[in-house]
Amino acid sequence: QVQLVESGGGLVQAGGSLRLSCAASGSIFSFNAMGWYRQAPGKQRELVATRTAGSSPDYADSVKGRFTFFRDNAKNTVYLQMNSLKPEDTAVYYCEAHYAGMNYWGNGTLVTVSS
Repeated sequence: QVQLVESGGGLVQAGGSLRLSCAASGSIFSFNAMGWYRQAPGKQRELVATRTAGSSPDYADSVKGRFTFFRDNAKNTVYLQMNSLKPEDTAVYYCEAHYAGMNYWGNGTLVTVSS
C-alpha cells in the first residue's frame, strides 16, 4: 500500500511561485512512474507533469518552462516547483504514483492564483 501526502499549496499572486511536495510512504525509487495532476473547478483532472523511471519529466504544454518536476530519493519525496503562476493555474494539485500495476493518489493540495 502506497500513501502519498501533498503539501505546499496556498494563495499566491499572479507571477509568484510555489513549491509543492509529495511525500511517499514507500521508496519512490521503486515506483514505475510518478506524476502531478490538477483539477480546476468544473473541469476534468489533467496531467501537469509526469516522470517514468529512468526518463526525464514530461510536461503539459501549458506549464512548460514554468514548472519543474524533481525528486529527492533519500526523502522519498517529489516536488513541483511552479514559477510565473497564472490565474488559470488555480486548481487542486494531486500527486500520483504507479507501482506494481496500481495507481495511487494523494488527497490533493489547493493552489489559488489571484490576478
